[in-house]
Formats: sequence, structure tokens, C-alpha cells
Amino acid sequence: MSDDRLESALRQELHKIAPDIEIADIDPDDDMREEFDIDSMDFLNLVAALSKSLDLPMQEEDYDQMGSYNAMLAYLRAHSG
Repeated sequence: MSDDRLESALRQELHKIAPDIEIADIDPDDDMREEFDIDSMDFLNLVAALSKSLDLPMQEEDYDQMGSYNAMLAYLRAHSG
């Protein structure tokens, strides 16, 4: 799957959860929960939405690898085949 497709999906799903945040203004290495002021349920919704839209299993034991925007992209790249 292309990097553009993965990043587009991440941006789209983040926008649904935190519509007031400008993706271009974030620090891509900061913790997303703090950066976007989202709670654990929002994070779970993000992971579920990405998993569904990308048809990509995302295991609970991997959640610690998805903390920042860049970490989430790296995870998606590594697991998208």
C-alpha cells in the first residue's frame, strides 16, 4: 500500500476524532493522545477505523508502537504488506 494512501487514511481518521486540529501544525513525534487531547476511547476508535479502512489487523499488544503520528505511520507501513 502506498505511503500516500496510508497517510491520507491517518489524516482522515484523525480529523474525524479531532476536527479542530490542523495536522500541519502538530509535532509528528509527540504523543497523539496529548497532541490531539484525545482519550483512550478516541484512540481505540482511531485504531479500529484505520484497521477497517485499510483492511489491516492492528493488534492490541501493538498499541504502544502507535503513540505518535510518525509512529502510527511507521506501524502502518510495516504492517501493510
